Amino acid sequence: MTRIFKSGLNRRRFLKATAATGALASAGVFAPSVHAQARAIKIGYVSPQTGPLAAFAEVDDFIISRFLKSVSGGVSSGSKTYNFEVVVKDSQSNPNRAAEVAKQLIVDDKIDIMVVAHTPETTNPVSTVCEIEEIPCISTLAPWQPWFIGRQGNPGDPSTWVPFDYTYHFLWGLEDIIAVFTNMWNQIDSNKSVGGLFPNDADGNAWGDPNVGLPPALDKLGFKLTDGGRYQNLTDDFSAQINAFKENNCELITGVVLPPDFATFWTQARQQGFKPKAASVGKALLFPSAVNAIGDAAQNLSAEVWWSNVHPFKSSLTGISSADLCAAYESEAGKQWTQPLGFVHALFEVVVDVVKRVDAINDADEVAAAIAATDLQTIVGPIKWDGAKLPPFAQKNVTKTPLVGGQWRKSDDGKFRITIVDNQTYPDVPVAGEMEAIS
Repeated sequence: MTRIFKSGLNRRRFLKATAATGALASAGVFAPSVHAQARAIKIGYVSPQTGPLAAFAEVDDFIISRFLKSVSGGVSSGSKTYNFEVVVKDSQSNPNRAAEVAKQLIVDDKIDIMVVAHTPETTNPVSTVCEIEEIPCISTLAPWQPWFIGRQGNPGDPSTWVPFDYTYHFLWGLEDIIAVFTNMWNQIDSNKSVGGLFPNDADGNAWGDPNVGLPPALDKLGFKLTDGGRYQNLTDDFSAQINAFKENNCELITGVVLPPDFATFWTQARQQGFKPKAASVGKALLFPSAVNAIGDAAQNLSAEVWWSNVHPFKSSLTGISSADLCAAYESEAGKQWTQPLGFVHALFEVVVDVVKRVDAINDADEVAAAIAATDLQTIVGPIKWDGAKLPPFAQKNVTKTPLVGGQWRKSDDGKFRITIVDNQTYPDVPVAGEMEAIS
């Protein structure tokens, strides 16, 4: 499935945009009328619109529509003014399909720049195709280790790892999620025995890697991890993992799990008498829809929080705050906000910032250099590929964003909402409560 979203001006829209120019000119979005109108810039966007990862992509249409409205007067680059076209293709939550549609966007749609989000199953194949085809690509919403290491020719041999020329990524890493989870766990009494749920996919293999994943890092912090063994996504039986966790008296659970898989695990764990004191799980516990579907058993489940309505950031495009973007989404979409909202928005912020700084949008090397030189305050925080807090091998292609920890708690209206309970990793995000053990 392909969907095309376009910006641009007809006479009526031009008159409206002209009236709004004064309000938006400070953002540097609208170009002076003396600039020559250039062709539209084509942005390719691959995302899991359907399949088990579709919850990540439910914000896409909302963000793309708002993005195109924000640039409807054009964006200036040198003496030219550009409009935008966003061509969206569905990965169907399948890595092979993601690679296939990325190639279509490059060869058939002739895009100028690619953006991609939503787990390594989407970001990795798309980024790899872009690197091969020499198309600039900006990606997010995958921990940097599976994105960078997982795309190497030999992920097990660091001496062979090389940087990329056209693909750039922003998000936190496994070291950050380990810090967040252990900070939360240290707020409650436990035996520090952790059960790990790791599927046989890029995320699960990275998180569970005995050399660079969670096991050695947790061990250094005084936690012992029991790896429940790799399982296939969308499995219907977690008895082996539950039995392993019970045998090792695991009072803490972690992992990176699809939302339907965690619901299955959590139901079966309770049926089999396994009740840990904390369950801090990536991916599965990001979405209010998935948490609400679990029901009362979701109380005090915990997760990493990449972005929220209390994060102290604003859009570089429109100046909208994190809180106001979340409120707008809930009002217009009729759903609770989700964390990908901010990061999909930030992808397009970076694209616009890059376009403003290039002379030739069809020069892939110039565009890639502009991405690398980005220094932008976005709605998810600063994005700057300066190598800060990263090992040397990843410094060219990765920049990190803040991460804190939260718990899901039922509100008076019966819906679960995330509460920030630990901000030691980024104190500018306010805490609203303390970590509580699961009862």
